[in-house]
Amino acid sequence: MAHPLDLEQTWLYPLPEFSLIALQGEDRRRFLHNQTTNAVETRTVGEWFETVFVNSTGRTLELATVYVRQDSLWIQVEANRKDFLWQWMDRFIFPFDKVELEDLSAHYRAVVLLGEKVEQDHLGWQLPAGNQWLAQSVQGVELLVSAQTGLDLPGYTVIFPATQQAVIDQLWGDLAVITPDQWEGLRIHQGRPQANKELTEDYNPLETGLWRAISFTKGCYIGQETIARLNTYQGVKQRLWRIALDRPMEAGTVITLEGQKVGVLTSVKGLTGLGYLKTKLADQGATVQVGEAIGTVEKPPYITHEYYQGPN
Repeated sequence: MAHPLDLEQTWLYPLPEFSLIALQGEDRRRFLHNQTTNAVETRTVGEWFETVFVNSTGRTLELATVYVRQDSLWIQVEANRKDFLWQWMDRFIFPFDKVELEDLSAHYRAVVLLGEKVEQDHLGWQLPAGNQWLAQSVQGVELLVSAQTGLDLPGYTVIFPATQQAVIDQLWGDLAVITPDQWEGLRIHQGRPQANKELTEDYNPLETGLWRAISFTKGCYIGQETIARLNTYQGVKQRLWRIALDRPMEAGTVITLEGQKVGVLTSVKGLTGLGYLKTKLADQGATVQVGEAIGTVEKPPYITHEYYQGPN
């Protein structure tokens, strides 16, 4: 499937809503380690990583990006899940825990710089690589620059003080701007799951394909037993896939194969959708019926299904 944007060009995406929770206190790493799927306690200052909040039965609450700072953990979540996750974490902070929550959402904004030439054409400073972030002072403004776009596409995410929007406009105001509709098309093409669509308590992180955000060696955390059992016995009953459609359909449309229901469309933009399909009935390359449309099952870049290889 052709990519929705020409990545030879550099693009700017100002995140329309940016939610950031700071986790502070001596016990912050232990606390988040016990609350989410990834190994937090082994991370060092200057790293970023993804982790999943799950409930006691291993069902998904949210996929978060965490920045490890000297005195805190910055947790980036979707705006429509921030209040819920704040309350979720707060209920597990006991009187003797040295953990504090702070909402930084009103104080910071973020932009994504996307493209294969963004580094050589638009960033003239030392840059992070891999799972690293760096603090950069540009025109007196302190920026947090991470080597990720949230979509497994080349580029960087830049977090900056909300009061310094003018500096950001001066730095990159001439770049082509990605609209929210275009970003949604990119998200679906890449297979990045979203809260209230692919990320709900109807599914678990293994079904979603978020193996990147799960540690199977870290020990106990909320929902750990269920996720470990699913992994050990390869018990993932449904998996998230990209669906190429021959005509537009709406999210929520039932997906069938030879007259049998195999899943449901969770997101769609144009002729590209995401949907969960039953593992035993549909795999990569399968042709499915999506309402009145014909769909082809494809593997998007962002998600993986580990031991479920399927056809090449």
